[in-house]
Amino acid sequence: MSGHNKWTKIKGIKEKNDQQNAKMYTKIGREIAVAVKLGGADPNSNSQLKNIIAKAKAINMPNDNINRSIKKASGELNTVNYESMTYEGYGVGGSAVIVYALTDNKNRTASDVRHTFDKFGGSLGNTGCVSYLFNKKGIIYVQKGNGVSDDDMMMIALEAGAEDLSIDDEVFEIYTTPEDFEQVKENLEKSSIVIADSSIGLIPTNYVELSEDKESTFIKMIDALEDSDDVQEVYHNVNLKSE
Repeated sequence: MSGHNKWTKIKGIKEKNDQQNAKMYTKIGREIAVAVKLGGADPNSNSQLKNIIAKAKAINMPNDNINRSIKKASGELNTVNYESMTYEGYGVGGSAVIVYALTDNKNRTASDVRHTFDKFGGSLGNTGCVSYLFNKKGIIYVQKGNGVSDDDMMMIALEAGAEDLSIDDEVFEIYTTPEDFEQVKENLEKSSIVIADSSIGLIPTNYVELSEDKESTFIKMIDALEDSDDVQEVYHNVNLKSE
């Protein structure tokens, strides 16, 4: 999720070409591997794995790829162990950036991330240097146009246990605490609400504005970070006017 508008990224993923889809499949394969290691290979008892499989299917990742990733992680096939890493730093204009990665080589990934920050006028910082500027939240996306009014969705979301609802031109963004995330999703589905996508991520407490030239440089840095196979998610606090 880049910044506050993940829906833009979700749509972009679905519209990507085959080469870009292959890169996304690689990233999701790593997520599956970690989820299986932590909670087992059965999505019925591993909610994290269940969510990742749903995300994989949303971007049309073939079932063979999904099943192969699960088998690798569960020891049925040769596998690689991935380690979760978090990097914090600053982009141009004092913007805050957090990078989540899954890697089999910490030195390589740290070097690549640092190089990308430096290349686009940013700097990698110490752990905790910007994380205080974000809150961890569950985010559930429901596409508009299913006959549910804004007021009705607000009522349904709050009754389901959500903290808040943001209304976009195309989607409802429903926010929860991380602890209530799964229960709110279940309650929404019981109310016949179709969930387009969902995740637990970081929401900035405040946004920064960048000039046009700095925003262009910042976007190039974010794109370069997200292009890395090791990088799973990039969060920032820039209000991107070009989105």
